Amino acid sequence: MIVCICHRVNDKTIAQCARSGMGFDDIQLELGVATQCGQCEGCARKLWSECSPQRSVAHLSREVVVHQAVAA
Repeated sequence: MIVCICHRVNDKTIAQCARSGMGFDDIQLELGVATQCGQCEGCARKLWSECSPQRSVAHLSREVVVHQAVAA
């Protein structure tokens, strides 16, 4: 899916850059994402944060277990 229409950057490209360790500022400089009209910035930042290697995924499964234990 195209995220940045102005520079024709898709979600796979942003995800790949994020997984390789690029910061959002680096992606903006390299690809031009969110540097022209700015309409894609929210979506691009969200995608970047979801794919960034700095994001811890372990806490997500722990929260599910805690919520399930409380509900039981």
